[in-house]
Amino acid sequence: MAKNTNPNWVSATAKYVRVAPRKARLVVDQVRNQPVARAFELLQFCERAVAVDVEKVLKSAVANAYQNKGMRPETLQIVAAYVDEGPTLKRIRPRAKGSASRINKRTSHITITVAPRKEA
Repeated sequence: MAKNTNPNWVSATAKYVRVAPRKARLVVDQVRNQPVARAFELLQFCERAVAVDVEKVLKSAVANAYQNKGMRPETLQIVAAYVDEGPTLKRIRPRAKGSASRINKRTSHITITVAPRKEA
């Protein structure tokens, strides 16, 4: 997992997103190493609900690159995208005979890093 090590890389993070990391990783894995335009297409037609949150993070990363570094959005590519586990909300569900079961409501931290495409 490549953290933000290059000075030309720009990232955005959404913290405490109320979706399980396992579900979010399915969507993030599809857009990793894609050009930004292609990633937006994939997210627009993805049927999973977390695609909306991933798209917000991607838009934020592109806006950060444009505003802070002056990079043109059409030249950007996703170089790193990962989902870390956030804190888990623990809830109780009543069960038979006075017992209880725990419900874990998991949260995620979604990070997307973009950089200019390398012309090969």
